[in-house]
Amino acid sequence: MRYLTADFGSTYTKLTAIDADKRAVIGTATAFTTIETDIMQGFNKAFDLLQKNTGGFKYDELLCCSSAGGGLKMVALGLVPELTSKAAKMAAANAGAKVMKTYAYEISDEEQKEIYDINPDLVLLCGGTDGGNKDTVINNAKLLREIKRDFAIIYAGNKSAARDIENILKNSGKHYVITKNVMPVFNQLDIAPAQNTIRELFIKNIVAAKGLSNIQAMSGHEIIPTPLAVLRACELFAQGTKNTPGAGDFIAVDLGGATTDVYSMSKGGPSIENIIPKGLPEPYSKRTVEGDLGMRYSLPHVAEQADLDALGAQIKVSAADIKKWVEQCKKTPDIISAPGSKERAIDEALARAAIELAVKRHCGVLEKVYTPLGEAFTLTGKDLSGIKYMVGIGGIIINSLNPANMLEGCRHTPKNQTYMLPRQPQYMLDKRYIFSAAGLLSSIDKDLALHIMQQEIQKWN
Repeated sequence: MRYLTADFGSTYTKLTAIDADKRAVIGTATAFTTIETDIMQGFNKAFDLLQKNTGGFKYDELLCCSSAGGGLKMVALGLVPELTSKAAKMAAANAGAKVMKTYAYEISDEEQKEIYDINPDLVLLCGGTDGGNKDTVINNAKLLREIKRDFAIIYAGNKSAARDIENILKNSGKHYVITKNVMPVFNQLDIAPAQNTIRELFIKNIVAAKGLSNIQAMSGHEIIPTPLAVLRACELFAQGTKNTPGAGDFIAVDLGGATTDVYSMSKGGPSIENIIPKGLPEPYSKRTVEGDLGMRYSLPHVAEQADLDALGAQIKVSAADIKKWVEQCKKTPDIISAPGSKERAIDEALARAAIELAVKRHCGVLEKVYTPLGEAFTLTGKDLSGIKYMVGIGGIIINSLNPANMLEGCRHTPKNQTYMLPRQPQYMLDKRYIFSAAGLLSSIDKDLALHIMQQEIQKWN
C-alpha cells in the first residue's frame, strides 16, 4: 500500500510519499500553492517533481489537509474573558482554526466593524452556562446578523437561549449550526461538540470556497485543516499506540511566515508545592495560534514587541539594520536571506524572539497571592517547566545551521520567572514537515504513522 499526503499551505503545497510495506517516507516535494488560479496547478507541479525524485510513484490513497487562502479563519465570541471567551478560543484553535480575534461581553459598533474587516469563514458564538445569562448572546447574535459578510455561525452557548438564537438567524441568509454549550456548567468544559461542528463546516463549506473540490473528489477522504492534522500527529507522537510507546510530554512550535502555532502535549499540572490552579482546566493536547508572530507577513509585529537593541547586540548589528531588513521583508515577503549573511542572522534572532513570545503566551503564568496560611502562588494555564522535548517545525528553524539557538527562546530564564516555561528541554526537528502527513495517515494506520514520525523527528545535539 502506498499513500500520498498533500498539505496545501498558504505558500507551498507539500507532498509526502509513504510506502507502507517499506514503512518509510520514500520522497517529498514542494511547489507554490496556486489558490489564486487553480489549486491543481501547484499540486501537479509538486507531483511531477515527486515523480522525478522517486523514479516514478503511484499511490493507492490520497490524504489531504489545507491551510490555503489563510486557512480556516475564525472569530470567537464569549461572555467573560477568562471563562466562555477563553473556552470558545480553545475550542476553535484545537479544531484547527486560525483564531483571528476573541471578543467578550456584548460587541461594540467598532468591534462589529472589525469583524466585517476580518471577513472570517466562521464565527463561534458562545456565552453563559446553561440556564444562566441569555441577554449577551442574544444581542451578539443580532449584531452578527447585521454584518454583511458571508460567514457561517456556530452557536455553542447557553442552551436556554438556543431557540432565540435560531429565530434571529433563520432568516439572516447565513448558514448556522446550533450545538452543545462549550461550558454548560461553571468551570467545566465540553468543547468536543463545537470542535466537531467546526470540522464538519470546514469540510462542507470551506473546501468549496478555497477551490479544493477537485482534490476532494480525487481523494475520497475528508480534507481537514492542516493544524488539526498536526495536532493529531502530536497526540500520537506523545502518547504512542498499544504496540509502541510515545515520546511523552513535549511542545512543538511551528514558525511560519504569517503565524506561529504552539502545541503542548501535557496535563500541565503544578510541578511544585504551594501552587493553586486558577481558571479553566487546560486540555492535555492544546494548540494556540499567534496571528501577529511570523517571519514575513507578521515580521513587523515581531520587531515591535522585541528589544531590538538587545537583539542587535547579540548578533553584532545595529537596531537600524534590523529595522531596515524588516521593512525589506514587509515590501517583498517572499525574500529569502542568504545563509551566513547578516540578514540571516537578523532573521534567526527575530525567530528566537517570536518563539519566546509565542511560548510565553501558550504556557501558564504564576501570580503571587497571600492567604491566611501565608504566601502562595496561583497558576493560570499549564505548568510546562518539566517538559522533556521541544520540537521545531517551519522553514527558518529546520533550514538553520543552529536551530537550537532559536529554540532556546522557549526556555525558562531569570527574566521570565513568572512563566512556566521548560527548564531543560531536549531539542528535536521535523526536518521534512512530517507532522501534517503523519496526522493524516493516523486516521488509517496509527502504528505506521507513529513509526514514520519516530524515524523522521530527529534530536538536535
